[in-house]
This record gives sequence, structure tokens and C-alpha cells, in this order.
Amino acid sequence: MLHALFIVAPENFRDEELFVPLEILKNAGIETTIASKEAGICHGKLGGEAEAVIGLNQVNAEDFDAIIFIGGSGSEIYFEDPAAHLIAKKAFKNGKILAAICAAPAILAKAGVLKEKSATIFPSPAYEEIMEKSGTNLTRADLEVDGKIITANGPAAAEKFGEKIVELLKK
Repeated sequence: MLHALFIVAPENFRDEELFVPLEILKNAGIETTIASKEAGICHGKLGGEAEAVIGLNQVNAEDFDAIIFIGGSGSEIYFEDPAAHLIAKKAFKNGKILAAICAAPAILAKAGVLKEKSATIFPSPAYEEIMEKSGTNLTRADLEVDGKIITANGPAAAEKFGEKIVELLKK
């Protein structure tokens, strides 16, 4: 069975960026797991709650077919997080699907996996600067796919983001 890992911030993840793709993947028969900085209840910016069953330090990227970083302002805690970077690098190296939405593509950029890749991010000068400094080909599209890397620019793209992850997983 295909298995996807969603990585959310403990506080201020963007609700629809988690819950919309999560439902799309579950409806497609894909097993899902939620991780965060540590196991426990995570709180979305809009009041939603999600339970992270594992902490980042317990994640083995090789156990999953897709690794998905969820955005929102809370995701900034992973911009300089060695555990988050290691997960992204291992997923990339092992040819897993690696996805990020909203501000979260900056995590991938800082992990060094977007160099010379086309990607998008939430439109913010600070986030765009991170992408450009990392050598990313910033497209500013709603949704961008480069090989097995999927990026989306925010909540409005959450449905397309989820559908694209399912499409690539089922290839």
C-alpha cells in the first residue's frame, strides 16, 4: 500500500493545506501519517487540530512513498531544522515524491533539493528570496511539478496539490 507522510508545524499550519490533500489521498486509498516537531496535537491557524503520531527525529524517509511539507507561517520553524532538511534530502535522494505548499517550499530550498528545479512558493518577498538564493527556478505558478517534486503556492491550490500528489503516486 502507498504511504504518504504529512509534516506540519505544531502551531499555525495552514488548515486547508493539510486537510484538503489529506482527504484526497485517503479517498484514493493512500495510507497517511502526520508528523511534527514532536508527537502530539498540532493546531492550525484557522482552529483545526491534527494529531502528529511521530516526531521528525523518528521519521525514516525510506518508509514513505511521498513526503509532504504543509505550509502556513508555522512552517518557518523548519526553515533551519536539520531533521526536516535530512528528511527532504533522503526523500529526494531515494526518488520519493517530495511535496511542499505555501511557505514550505522554502524548507526544500534550504535543504538544497531545489537547486536548478522549477518550483513555486507563497508570494512573499522573503520567501521568494530564499528560493532564488538556493538556485531554484522560481515560476510563481499556482502549482509546479519538476520530476517528483511538487510545489504549490498556498491554500487556493490545496485541491490541485492533493490531486497531483495522488497522480504521481499512482504512476
